[in-house]
Amino acid sequence: MVMRFFKQNVWAAVAITLLRIYVGWTWLTHGFDKLKDGFDATGFLNNAINKPVVDKATSEVLFPNYTYFIEHFALPNVKVINFLIPLGEFLIGLGILVGGLTLTAAFFGMLLNFLFMFAGTVSTNPWLLLLGFVIFTAGTNAERFGLDAFLLPLLRKIWAKLTRKQDANPKGQDTVHKGTIIPR
Repeated sequence: MVMRFFKQNVWAAVAITLLRIYVGWTWLTHGFDKLKDGFDATGFLNNAINKPVVDKATSEVLFPNYTYFIEHFALPNVKVINFLIPLGEFLIGLGILVGGLTLTAAFFGMLLNFLFMFAGTVSTNPWLLLLGFVIFTAGTNAERFGLDAFLLPLLRKIWAKLTRKQDANPKGQDTVHKGTIIPR
């Protein structure tokens, strides 16, 4: 009952829209500042390798695969990372703020927050992760007031045209789809 309200009620959509504006603006400004002022993740990545997240009782590294990924992929390709992080933050913020591909932007925002936390950074990441989860959980109600109301039907129509199977009717006969005759 609560989830139905959260996912379908217009007043819940208004609350989610206000939350979207806050979260989107936060991501957008973080990304814009990094794009404008320049961003270098080298120190962050080195720190994540040299001081990984460890279990206080056993001193074992908690995320050894992620530390390996940072050391052997991210750090050697730091120029790509220096471009992708600010651009990603900016696009996540833009998507959430204007409500364009909202759920996709919220998903990638949560993913980026998880990656930062795996590297040992706390900062605002848990807060943005929680708010991103709330937006993502709202589903299509998070998209009700925003660009998605116009964009998603258009994308569905384009996708349907692109995925129509040409060889589904090899004999050249007309096809009936949901009561409508579609000529070959």
